[in-house]
Amino acid sequence: MTEPAEYTSDLTDLRWKRHPKLERPVLLAAFKGWNDAGDAASLAAKFLRKCWGFKPFAEIDPEQYFDFTVTRPQVSFDDEGQRQITWPTNAFSSASIPGSGTDLILLEGVEPHFRWKRFCSHIVGLALHFDASLVVTLGALLADVPHTRPVTIFGASDDPDLSKKLMLRHSNYEGPTGIVGVLGVIGRATGVSSTSLWASVPAYTANNPSPKATKALVDELSKLLGAEIDSSSLQKQAEDYERNVDEIVSADEDARAYVDELEQSYDSPEDVEKGAPERLVAEVEKFLREQPPQT
Repeated sequence: MTEPAEYTSDLTDLRWKRHPKLERPVLLAAFKGWNDAGDAASLAAKFLRKCWGFKPFAEIDPEQYFDFTVTRPQVSFDDEGQRQITWPTNAFSSASIPGSGTDLILLEGVEPHFRWKRFCSHIVGLALHFDASLVVTLGALLADVPHTRPVTIFGASDDPDLSKKLMLRHSNYEGPTGIVGVLGVIGRATGVSSTSLWASVPAYTANNPSPKATKALVDELSKLLGAEIDSSSLQKQAEDYERNVDEIVSADEDARAYVDELEQSYDSPEDVEKGAPERLVAEVEKFLREQPPQT
């Protein structure tokens, strides 16, 4: 079925710092907010930015898209002691993917409060402007999984070959969605292929960053982009994270029993044989349905 004509591409609310020349770019987007459990997606984007030396070139004007009483601007002092305001930003930067002959556009931002269709039209408009071959979105969700087991990555793509290459699992979910889901639909409607990668984060560690999930996303991106990404520093952080959670859990009998139960479920013969996809896809769908309505 063809999507409505209301889904369009647009560049009017972009503020340009420069206009880079890019070679066969891929656009990668990560948003802080409900689709960023354990800060895994936003930290993965930040990690890549530091690894590959991204240079900013544009941002989306936040005025039309945010309730500043909910996501407040920050005040700070500049080098001359004058107050300055930092607004919520959705900023684009670019870098070359080492050894690939391909460039990467990185969008780091915050899920907006208003005008989602118009907001996404700027992202797909920029992708079309640079003739991007693919838009990749990152996400992370809370699930009933133990911190002691490998992080499961879910995904969806409108490219059958890419889905097969990454062994992405299709979900039949219908219900409330976030900016990642809306961006995927508008991208497809305007001619931009898209892929979404999600990491599962233990629900009982909800209030803490998860470098383990961040590393899992980075490693999956390495496969998707066909580029080697040195995630050894994240491995050390992931090991520290697991050890710290171990200590907290072991000090509470109920918590230890709960984690034991999750481990037994994760390791059950049925889940091991299938890689636990069906059960965890169900967790994704449950997570999405339980989100409050968007305003």
